[in-house]
Amino acid sequence: MQDHTTKYDLARHAAQWGADQELEACCEYLVRCAQWEPEDVEELRTSRRPKPPSLKEQALEDLHVAFDTGCFSERQAETIRRALEQLDD
Repeated sequence: MQDHTTKYDLARHAAQWGADQELEACCEYLVRCAQWEPEDVEELRTSRRPKPPSLKEQALEDLHVAFDTGCFSERQAETIRRALEQLDD
């Protein structure tokens, strides 16, 4: 079981759990009753629960935005710094 530091964390985790259960029930229904192909259901699942971008992807996006705008925000600089610190020397 996951630790919940505040009642808001608990509520957020509970809401996410409920939403995940609903998505799975819908996916099962689409295969069973609507005769969707498993790869179509997986595409739906992936589009509804996308993985967050990796630190590398975030840093590259921030770098592109910084070049386009001509400036770095503090958040962009921090993301790029953290990504660079993960590189091997």
